[in-house]
Amino acid sequence: MQQTHNPLALFQPMGRILDAPGPLRLWHLSSLDAPTVAAAWSLVFAKTAGVRLPVWVPVLLALVTWCVYVSDRLLDSRRALLAKQIHCLRQRHYFHWKYRSVFFPLALAAASISAWLVFSFMPGGARERNALLALAGATYFSSVHIQTKFRSLLPKELLVGVLFTAGCVLPTIGRTGELSHAFIVVIVFFAGLAWLNCHAIECWESVGQTCPGPQIHSVAGLLALAGLLGAIVLFVPHSREAVLMGAGAASAVLLALLDGIRGRLTPLALRSSADLVLLTPLVLLLR
Repeated sequence: MQQTHNPLALFQPMGRILDAPGPLRLWHLSSLDAPTVAAAWSLVFAKTAGVRLPVWVPVLLALVTWCVYVSDRLLDSRRALLAKQIHCLRQRHYFHWKYRSVFFPLALAAASISAWLVFSFMPGGARERNALLALAGATYFSSVHIQTKFRSLLPKELLVGVLFTAGCVLPTIGRTGELSHAFIVVIVFFAGLAWLNCHAIECWESVGQTCPGPQIHSVAGLLALAGLLGAIVLFVPHSREAVLMGAGAASAVLLALLDGIRGRLTPLALRSSADLVLLTPLVLLLR
């Protein structure tokens, strides 16, 4: 299928299926999407709280996130191939398995660099806090790839959303004093946004199956409304938190839009766009 660079492509007849541009496809297939979002969120959380993060912090977060996603996709591919259930795999899994001889050593190198950053730059107290997060992440990881009872305790999408947001905000929490109520509201809101992203992807990829949980457009609309109201209420006393809430509300609106036009997008375009719309908070870095 030939991709289009026409800026009016979204206004073509409804029957036209739209693919993602090459850079966006590669961004997703190479598992660079989640690390980009993680680094971006860590920076905007820090700026909102008036904290200046050292460069190594978002770099470490991006490297760790990339290692987790690459490992997850390689293990998913291996499990599906052994069980002869390749119909469960997506394009990202095929891509990782095809180039596993590249991804595996790169992931080992990224893990080694991450360990060096932790032991060279991270203070002892921060290591303890992050060890708890790492333990929670390892528990989740084992619940997905090893049959454990923990798997049924919490919905996977909710747990991923909470862990992802916690990983992004912990560097800021460790460098600030008492958290304001406004900042706590922002954290909860973005955890909900991260959950919505995971829930939407799970539903979109459950072809021919009934997706459990609430409808995407309904939740996205409620989340966008909550973000907009929060931005209005917080604007005078907490302008930075208000801007971040407004950017998050925009992300929720874009997720609802993607849900509405999902039939016009290829699965790869839909999946990659789901993470792209989470980058709206970068507007805060321009202020």
